[in-house]
Amino acid sequence: MDYRIIDKESLAENIFSVKVRAENIARHARAGQFVILRLDEQGERFPLTLCDWNPGEGWIRLVFQVVGRSTAKLSRMEEGQAILDLVGPLGRPTEIGDFGHVICVGGGVGIAAIYPICREMRGAGNRVTGIIGARTAGLLILEEEMARVTDELLITTDDGSRGIAGRVTWALEEKLKTEGADLVIAIGPAVMMKFASAVTREFGVPTKVSLNSIMLDGTGMCGTCRCEVDGKTRFACVDGPEFDGHLVDWNLLLARLDQYLEEEEIARNLPI
Repeated sequence: MDYRIIDKESLAENIFSVKVRAENIARHARAGQFVILRLDEQGERFPLTLCDWNPGEGWIRLVFQVVGRSTAKLSRMEEGQAILDLVGPLGRPTEIGDFGHVICVGGGVGIAAIYPICREMRGAGNRVTGIIGARTAGLLILEEEMARVTDELLITTDDGSRGIAGRVTWALEEKLKTEGADLVIAIGPAVMMKFASAVTREFGVPTKVSLNSIMLDGTGMCGTCRCEVDGKTRFACVDGPEFDGHLVDWNLLLARLDQYLEEEEIARNLPI
């Protein structure tokens, strides 16, 4: 297959969007799923959540932040260049149904993952409130797209440079105090999802999160992405990536995410 980049866009500092020709994946993609890429023969396998797709035109859209060697290499690829391997769609899709009032929370690059979920939830008849946030206004992404797929969109920045001053969890808590919700879906950094789940637990609101655990093969064989949910070992790639946020062992997940920091730093400093 020829997984060629047909469009590339810089969304914010070190955050990029690429559309990739991938007809088969586009035909089967559903909200909440992801793909695994390998850029070249020397490259590692790494996952990216599907932000958008078009079955008729045969493309998928991936939004990513440069955090390591592979994402740095992807950020330097241009339109017309091809990705060597692209596998997907992987993972269990988001359960879409008529729940009532659904609050979708996206932090940082997690906004790209929450976008298609908002679209599908609203299409299923839900009233969708979107809450998106970033450290500063310059790192906010997909505002216009999110506004189109939500009934209400709240924007937060840690430094107050755009929207509500504070974190997405603060806006979530205020929304639950004033209106409540039937379901919350939160996607972003693990710490954000941990605290969002703590907030919703106080209000007794069911909460889904998408775990960004370290992943290798994406088929449940290697066990790299294992996490603990409700006291049981689960694999994020095949049992998830979405889980009940109230049942996740967040301390274990955070510890596993920090497991290879030294190796990641070494890789970042190697020439590309």
